[in-house]
Amino acid sequence: MRHKRCSYVSRSNEETRRRASKLKGSSLSLIRQTTLAHTVGTSGLGLHTGVPVEVRLRPAPPDNGYIFVRTDLDNFELPATVECVAHSSYATTLMHTGVTLATVEHLLAALRGGGVDNAYIEVDNLEVPIMDGSAEPFTELIERAGVVEQTAARRALRVRKKIVAAEGARRMSVEPFEGYEIDCLIDFAHPLIGVQRLRFDALDPIGFNREIASARTFGFTNEIEALRRANLIRGGSIDNAIVLTPDGMLNETPLRTHDEFVRHKILDIIGDLALLGMPLLGRVRAERSGHLFHAMLMTKLLRDDSAWEVVDMPIGALTTAGSSL
Repeated sequence: MRHKRCSYVSRSNEETRRRASKLKGSSLSLIRQTTLAHTVGTSGLGLHTGVPVEVRLRPAPPDNGYIFVRTDLDNFELPATVECVAHSSYATTLMHTGVTLATVEHLLAALRGGGVDNAYIEVDNLEVPIMDGSAEPFTELIERAGVVEQTAARRALRVRKKIVAAEGARRMSVEPFEGYEIDCLIDFAHPLIGVQRLRFDALDPIGFNREIASARTFGFTNEIEALRRANLIRGGSIDNAIVLTPDGMLNETPLRTHDEFVRHKILDIIGDLALLGMPLLGRVRAERSGHLFHAMLMTKLLRDDSAWEVVDMPIGALTTAGSSL
């Protein structure tokens, strides 16, 4: 079954078709949309539900975006769009007509960060598996599938004016920029974290796979009891998260990078902002943000028609791709 999409996606599809008819003679200059070359699958446990889950990634047609398919519920489809965000506290959960799917952000980060525009994502349970707590197992799955170009031009959501979401010391904004840059700052009173800041070019799939994908999610031992009382992290362990004690961590293996924590926050931003339905052209600044702020910023941006426009992805936006480390 096929369901309603965001209105801006529908409008942009019409714009794309009109442009495509005008640009046939100059089609070589277009950046094209992509999908997977083959169907691939994997399995794991849900972080919060603890349930076993099988996932399959399938090719999808142009202008499809990302569609989750609950194979355990007669192939019910949940579009990966901002309007379907139901919860965004410790993970991003989608809901459509009462059907939910939790912890979608790491898989979406692998798709968007890896430059895949269209995919069906089959899931046979309540939650996308957490794997090792990063996006790397999903990027490896995408590499196994292969990525192919499609006929349609890649579209982008270009930011036209600055939008801000703020609350106390927490702040997130997006502003015009001829690329997709994320400038992220985190601040935790913990000896392994402290203040960390990183800028990253989110249009660089090679940089994403090399610099961001392997960064794992993290949590604190003093939060475990409260989270479990709330029926969360039932599947959590040191195998799929960095678990921080007051003065160190429970994990026996070392951090993958000294700033793995801010890298994972950038991973989450890329995954959540993939719910815009296309790559962003803008500079995102995040200070002490989280899933809730990501959703707030996207909603505030899309509600202001003067703050964005849908365009064909300019070739110049990709020519300088590379991580800003």
